[in-house]
Amino acid sequence: MTDAGRRAELAANLERVRERIAQACAAAGRPPDAVTLTAVTKTYPASDVLLLAGLGVTDVAENRDQEASIKAEAVRAGGARPRWHFVGRLQRNKVKSVLDYADVIESVDSVRLAEALGRAAAGRAEPLEVLIQISLDGDPARGGVFGDDLWRVSDAVTSSEGLRLGGLMAVAPLGEEPGAAFARLAEIAGQMASRHPGATVVSAGMSGDLEAAVRYGATHVRIGTSLLGMRNSLR
Repeated sequence: MTDAGRRAELAANLERVRERIAQACAAAGRPPDAVTLTAVTKTYPASDVLLLAGLGVTDVAENRDQEASIKAEAVRAGGARPRWHFVGRLQRNKVKSVLDYADVIESVDSVRLAEALGRAAAGRAEPLEVLIQISLDGDPARGGVFGDDLWRVSDAVTSSEGLRLGGLMAVAPLGEEPGAAFARLAEIAGQMASRHPGATVVSAGMSGDLEAAVRYGATHVRIGTSLLGMRNSLR
């Protein structure tokens, strides 16, 4: 596909996604600018990120450092500076590498990871924004904190001068109606905002369930397939 053809494809997909977000916001009685679209660009080339940036997409997300670090450098060389979100499970030995390009870490799920990020971010001009990943079903295999561990991790984040607690991230559990899961997330987000008034970000909702996420207060939706197309597992 030519660059012009890919740009037209992405533009059409982006228009449809933005319309879905606008309709979901209207149904929830929220203004359309209450929700930020984060494009999940994993497995897609830097050229797609550059095209999306040219179409007005400001936030992009990756989940593997090896891919993301190369892509971020190529995008920067191409003249675009989107806001990079890291959404994958982050090993402590990868923290310094991820901080070379990431503006937001959405997958903080332990005190030890928060402490490692805080040490690595200590010299930044601005604190690193982090979101605490919530497990909505308690399944340790999928990552995220559960129960009172949230407050131990949030205290570790807020006690670090190098970090700023932005809020929460979650994925609806497999096999569960998304609305029920995001309703639980909304309750936790309310508790978080009471304890940490500046932590108002709720990153939730993907291509298949963004409407339910917006209904229950998501401020950011992470969209991959509906925007970029089905992923080729061989990429």
